[in-house]
Amino acid sequence: MEGFGWIMTIVIGALAGWIAEKIMKADHGLLMNIILGILGAVILNAILYALMDRTLGGFFGQLIVAVIGASLLIWMGRHIKGRR
Repeated sequence: MEGFGWIMTIVIGALAGWIAEKIMKADHGLLMNIILGILGAVILNAILYALMDRTLGGFFGQLIVAVIGASLLIWMGRHIKGRR
């Protein structure tokens, strides 16, 4: 989330994690939502930069990226957990 300060990064991460939690019908706490939102944004931004040499900009663009990334992390976590 380039160009955002720490506080805005945490806000976007929390909001994205919460939205992803609702989409994926998961049950996480606030701290896990923040972590999932931030990590999801970092991972998906890296993938987008590698594939297209760009990513979505602005608050809403990064929110979309973070929600998709967090949803992917929740999905991956379920599949890893299900294999055990």
